[in-house]
Amino acid sequence: MLPALRRCWAPLSRRPLPLLVPARGRKSRHDPPAKSKAGRLKVPPPVDPAELLVVSERYRQYRLVLQALRAEFKQEVLRKKHQERLDKESGEEAMEEHRKLMAWNNAENERLRKKREERLRREEEELQDRKLQGALNHARLMEDFLKQKEREVLQLQEEARNFITPENLDERIEECLDNPRNYNFAIDKGGRIVKRSVPS
Repeated sequence: MLPALRRCWAPLSRRPLPLLVPARGRKSRHDPPAKSKAGRLKVPPPVDPAELLVVSERYRQYRLVLQALRAEFKQEVLRKKHQERLDKESGEEAMEEHRKLMAWNNAENERLRKKREERLRREEEELQDRKLQGALNHARLMEDFLKQKEREVLQLQEEARNFITPENLDERIEECLDNPRNYNFAIDKGGRIVKRSVPS
């Protein structure tokens, strides 16, 4: 192994401490001042009193504005915390109110459902009664119609006895000749025959 790699893999306890290299253009705090600056006295730059007054006033206003903003933000945070606490309390009350309303709503729905079922059952019974009554009426009408037709048939059968047929034609002719009928007459307003003419 190369000596360089051997040194890299050496244990930490045997490694030498790294040397502190100062930044470029600077020296450590323990170094003495340079010989050229040994007798130099540090004099602060001159301050303009008018400028100092303006800067001080501006700093005072800045601090006041910053203090007001901090107070406003603090009030806003406290107000939010208070509102959250009220919302939490009111939220529980609202949930309780919601549960009560939902229970009332379910009870009302159940009552309306029973009422609707009762109404539908009553309407179904009324419909069945109307159908039954209609069937009875139809049967009665059909019975009356059949009776009327039977009477008409009986009447036609009764009238058919007087019909002229080839079998009784000679007999009916003789009967008409034996019993002549004169329909040549006049009546008055009361329906009485007032004048009859004898056929020639």
